[in-house]
Formats: sequence, structure tokens, C-alpha cells
Amino acid sequence: MTVRLIAKVAVDKAAFHFDKLYDYLVPVEYQPIVRPGCRVLVPFGAGNRKRQGVILGVEKPEETAQTQKIKPLSLLLDEEIYLTPELLELVYYLKENTFCTYYDAVKTLLPAGVGYNLGFVYHANPQPPAGIAVLSGEEQALLDYVRGRKAPILKEKLCEVFGLTPENPMLKKLTAEGWLLCEESARRRIGDETITMVRLCGDCAEGIPDNVKLTPKQRSVLELLCSVGTASVKEVGYFTGTTGAVIKTLEKKGMVELFEHEVLRSPITDSGVRAQQTVLTEHQQVAYEGIKALYYKNEPAVSLLYGVTGSGKTSVFLRLIEDVVAQNRQVIVLVPEISLTPQTIEVFISRFGRRVAILHSGLSMGERLDEWKRIRTGQVDIAVGTRSAVFAPFENLGIIIIDEEQENTYKSEASPRYHAREVAKMRILRHKAQLVLCSATPSIETYYHANAGRYHLFTLTERFGDAVLPAVSVVDMDAEQREGNLLSISHVLGEQIAENLQNKQQSILLLNRRGYNTLVKCTSCNTAVSCPHCSIGLIYHHANGRLMCHYCGYSRDLAQKCGVCGSEYVKYAGAGTQKLEDELKMLFPSARILRMDADTTMAKHAYEESFKRFASGDYDIMVGTQMVAKGLNFPNVTLVGVLAADSTLFGDNFKSEERTFSLLTQVVGRSGRGELHGRAYIQTHFPENEIFTLAAQQDYERFYENEIATRKIMLYPPFCQMCAVGFSGENEHEVISAAQNFQNSLTETAKRHYPDLPLRILGVTPNTVLRVSGKFRYKIIIKCRGSKAFRTMMADVLVQFGKQRGGKGISVYADLYFDGTI
Repeated sequence: MTVRLIAKVAVDKAAFHFDKLYDYLVPVEYQPIVRPGCRVLVPFGAGNRKRQGVILGVEKPEETAQTQKIKPLSLLLDEEIYLTPELLELVYYLKENTFCTYYDAVKTLLPAGVGYNLGFVYHANPQPPAGIAVLSGEEQALLDYVRGRKAPILKEKLCEVFGLTPENPMLKKLTAEGWLLCEESARRRIGDETITMVRLCGDCAEGIPDNVKLTPKQRSVLELLCSVGTASVKEVGYFTGTTGAVIKTLEKKGMVELFEHEVLRSPITDSGVRAQQTVLTEHQQVAYEGIKALYYKNEPAVSLLYGVTGSGKTSVFLRLIEDVVAQNRQVIVLVPEISLTPQTIEVFISRFGRRVAILHSGLSMGERLDEWKRIRTGQVDIAVGTRSAVFAPFENLGIIIIDEEQENTYKSEASPRYHAREVAKMRILRHKAQLVLCSATPSIETYYHANAGRYHLFTLTERFGDAVLPAVSVVDMDAEQREGNLLSISHVLGEQIAENLQNKQQSILLLNRRGYNTLVKCTSCNTAVSCPHCSIGLIYHHANGRLMCHYCGYSRDLAQKCGVCGSEYVKYAGAGTQKLEDELKMLFPSARILRMDADTTMAKHAYEESFKRFASGDYDIMVGTQMVAKGLNFPNVTLVGVLAADSTLFGDNFKSEERTFSLLTQVVGRSGRGELHGRAYIQTHFPENEIFTLAAQQDYERFYENEIATRKIMLYPPFCQMCAVGFSGENEHEVISAAQNFQNSLTETAKRHYPDLPLRILGVTPNTVLRVSGKFRYKIIIKCRGSKAFRTMMADVLVQFGKQRGGKGISVYADLYFDGTI
């Protein structure tokens, strides 16, 4: 008698309130190879539509009438297991701690390139209906096209060829009458190996013909291509404000052609030159020996490597990594921004060669998939990357290093809402490994735990070698304006830039706002020009001459008149990185200026190429947003200027002062990292604020003492855990009502079933930006302990809410690692 096996399957697109492991019968032919971690296609719901799933368990059930009704698996997608036993454990961890679905957790652990796209394919029926066909000309043409193909064709492709919408009844009619056969298919995503480019062709190759009728958007695309020759589809959209549909129309007219530009799948270039081992200073040696001793105890432990900017924390953990790799164990190194990866990778490649893998969102899907496979098959010892690299599938981890551990980018703002630090803590428990948190400005919570003895603390108080901390001055911008200076650059900072140019030394200017003008408003009725989909003002971008929303991507032409009162007195104010670049060109015409922000780094490898050119001396001044503030090392930079330093200081976020202090300290630390002495200037309208004084003095300990006292009085982390429940929907009244109902349900559940659970529910409040992409957003903030009982209660209330009819159309999520960002 054949033994029946039941697979416990996590199914894709299951809402949280009905998410569970569903039972499916394993067909006999799959029984020898099916295992936890295999991905499958399963029939789901009343219509038995195919969905992807992953097997998280296999059981041998007792034969009952109920087991006879279980649906079988439709298809086994993998014979190779992608989820290791540890990654399977992390699925359950993410489910319990981040209130995500099982399948959302699975997708987070795997690279996007291994996924499957589900869709419909059509092919001609080998046994068509008998009799004379009564088909229209278009129907006959479509049928002949499908018959002429050797392989089935995707529905999307077929619609594209014949200019049909997906809802067009023609395909349904031909299928119903038996001319075509329609089947569901699963196609492997293999990643982006090419970039789609566009260029002029035909009569337009020599210029735009006068006798061709064009829409304004079509003409703007052709004019751009006439001036630049060739551009990517993404670049054309940015500079003209058009969509891909406009380019497709021009292609059909024979005026442009699309082609694929090949890109390399491997992101690593190894010169073969190996760097010499760094000789550690006395303080570095003490830190190295201390963490090394913990490692050789073969017990999991967390350490904080705290040191002033330029103290050589990287040298310490490089020596630790050498020891770990020498014992045939693996290493994960996390950095907070893609912009930090190039310099970090260069250091690791020069030391460890091709035994290093890179994991971050700047890579194509194909590159990420290939790097992940190199890790999975044991071809590398070290994975360097951003937040998601914490899931690198190593099976013998020795150490995880989180550089600039205070950065909020280690926290995911999409489901599952995990924190990389907490996942790292889970992983070191299994591997008996070390977690090293590194920073010149550690988070308040981390430094508190280090002082309390929960983490081991190692301190570097001096800069490496002969380098000293820069001299820092605070500049009063109100005084500058009273003296008639309306530029973004103060007189003293301008003088220092001029001196640096004369001495052939480099400067970095931080302005954490991209675009040209950050405020566009009518001076008659005082109405700001805002996004129609978001409750936020539009930003003027000089590079493409358009007003843009930095939240949803909406863009429009310049405002010539007020949309409310019709006045022509529209004022453009505020400065972003584009305007600052223009001011520098006006003040220093001969200066070579590099601008680094999200607009200039869209192209692949833009970070690497720009930073390399700056390091080699091709530029005198680098202007940028916070991507230039942290972790970068340029020995010839002797001047740093921080503009609009108070822009992050007054947010409705309990971490506003901490993040401002950290950003200032980090960017000031970019100055004077070599043999040359550095200086820095912090420009603010609030020079009396103590944050600027402490940042100028690089006095983290004093800042910590002030901040921890406030946190204790106000009951903020580390003295509690913060959980946020977010609500969004298109109808504001319904969103508020749903949030209030959730709060009432939470309060009632806590009183009835969890009376001893300490809670402080702060009530329903709007998000900082109330409306984004047409949806209103509200939140409830809960101060709690984050215990298992609290997580169970929150999961129960979320399930109850999902089942209520009043919650239809309202999205809700819970964030157990809320850090004030919303």
C-alpha cells in the first residue's frame, strides 16, 4: 500500500488573517524528492487558481475521511532545495516577530531571480472545431499567428503583438469556441542581464521631419534623443516626464528603435593585487584581542566597537575576519547604504580576492542570484552588502559585522518589517558566532546595553596614525542673511572653499535635500504647489525642468500660474543639491564639482565610478545628500561644510536629535582623515542649540547622557519597546474609523485576556505625511515590552481586524521595531 504524504505549504498572496500552512497531498511521483524548502504550484481557493507556495513541512497523516478531500500539489518547481534548515527557522521567526505572512518571509530570504512568474500561455488546438470557421479578419490573423509558432505564447506577449488589452474578449471567445487552448504556466525569473536603450532611426536619424504630426510628449522625446543620441528608457522618462507608452508609439511609427545593452552579471573586478596587513595601534590591538578572545570561547556574544571617526574600526574587524576565514568559517559584513559598498568592497577585494560576494539592491536580479549561488555553494567566505545580506545562506558563520549600526536603513519599512540587528542576533545563537556592532555614534539603545553589560564594549578614542579630529565651527545663518548674504554658502565657508581650491585640497558639502528649489508657492494666496496624490509639496528639478514629487514620482511642467487663484506671482524658494551646485559654479567657475544624489546615481555603477574619480583627484568639491556623510575615506578632503544642518532637528520623531547628532558627527568626520589637518563648518539658524555644540566637539558621551535621561523620563527605548500599527486607505474617514475600531479591540483584548501586560497606547494620529499615492495614513503607537505574550496578543487582534467587514479596503500592518520613521 502506498504511503500518503501531506505537505504543509505556505501559499503566496494569502492575507495575514487567513495565513496558515495549508495541507496538500503529495503525488506519488514527487514523494521520493519532496522535502521542506521545495517550492511548488498549488490549486488555491474555490476556483483552484494556481499559486506559488513553499513546503515548510511533510507529514504522514492517519487515513480519515477528511484526508481524502485534500487537494494534490500541481507541480514541484524545485528539485534543488533553496531554503536551508536555518533559513526555514528564520521563516517562523519573521512570521512571529514581524506579523508577516509565511510566504512574505520566504520571499525575503531568497534572491528575486529564483522566483517564478505565473501567467497564461496560448497555443493552437490540434483538434479545432469541425466545419467552416466564421471568424473576423483580426481573429483569423491572431489564430494564424499562434498556429505559426513552435511554442506556446504568453498572454501578455500576444496582446502586445496585436495591440489588445488584457480584458479584450477576443482571446476568451477563441478559447471558448475551441480554436485556442489556454494553460497556466510558471516562468523562471532570470534577472536583468540587459538595459533597454532607445535611439532615433529611419527618417528621424538625421533630425525630426517637419511633415510628421507629433504630440508634445512625443516631440520632447525626439528632441532629447537628437541632443544626446542614445539614452536608456528610464533616463528618457526622467528628463521628459513621459512614460514607456510614448516610446512604444514612436517605435511603431518607425521613428525610434529599442535595443538591449548588455551588462555584466558579475559585480566584482579583482585586480589580483593584495593589500598588506595593517599594523594595529595599541588601542586597536586591545579591541582586536578582546573580541578575538570572545570568538575563541565558541559562544554567541554581541560586542560594540565604539570609536571616534577615523579611529580605524575597519582595520580591527579586518584582522578579525582574517582569523575567522582562516578557520574555514564565514563572515557577513553589513553596510547601511549602497553608496558605502564600493569603498568597502575595494578594501575586501584587495584583501580577500574573489572569495567575497556582494549583495545589495543596486545589482541586477541576475547578479544578485549569481552572488547568492556563490554563497550557497561555498565558493565565497565573505558576504558584504546592505540590510538583506544578513540572510546570506552561509552554513558555518563565525562573525557578523554591522558597520554604522545606528543607521535606520537596517530596519525594513516593508513587510516583513525586520531589523537586521535582531536577525543577526538570532543567527549567531545557532552558529555560536560573534556579532560586532561598529560606530562612532552608536544608537542610544546599543550604547545603553553596552554600558549595562549586555554587550561587550571596546573603545577607540584616538584617530589612526597622525590624523586628528577636525576643528569645527558653527555658523549662524540668520546673521549671514542680516549681512545681505542670501546664498546657501556662508561667507566663512566660501573663503575656506577658496583656500582649499588654492591649496589643491578637496571639500565635501552636505545638503540633505535633492532637487533645485524645495518650495514652490503663490505669493498672492500663499498656496504651495503640491502633489495631487500626496500631501507634500512638489520640488523643482532644474536638470529636467519639471516639478517632482519625491514620494510617488509624479511630475509636471513648471507652474506659470497659481492653480488656486490664477496669480502669476509664483515664488521658487529653498535650495537643494542642484541649486547648491549652480551657486558653487557661480562662485568658483574653475572648480570641478561632483554632485551625488539620487538623481545623479540612477545609472548602474554610478557610485563606484564617481567615488573613484573623486578619490583620484578628478573633482575639487563633492556636493551631496546623506550618501556622502558616512563611511567614506578620502585623505585629501580637508574641508567639510554642512548646509541646512537643522532640517532634521525638529521632526515629530523621538530619534530626531539622535539622528541629527549622528549625521553631523559622521560628515564632520570625513575631514582630515589623512596627514593633513581638517576643519568643518556647520551652518544653522539655531546656533544656540546644544546638539550643534556637542557635534562640533564630537562629544558623544555627553550627548548620550542628556538623551538617555530624557528617554527615561518620557519612557522611550531602551526603557520600552515601540510598536506602531499603521492604517491606510483612499477614504480618510474610513481609515480613521478603522484605526479607532482597532484601538478599541486592542484595549478590550488586553483588559480581558492580558491584564498583567504593561501597555501604553498613544491613540490614533496622522502620519507626518498624511497622504501618499492617493492613500491616507494614520497610526497607533504602543509602548510595550515586546514579549511573546504581546506578540501573541497583537497577532490575535490583527486576525480579528482582518475578518471584520468594516476593515475592507483598509490596509493594516504592525511594526514591532518602530524607530520613529513613518
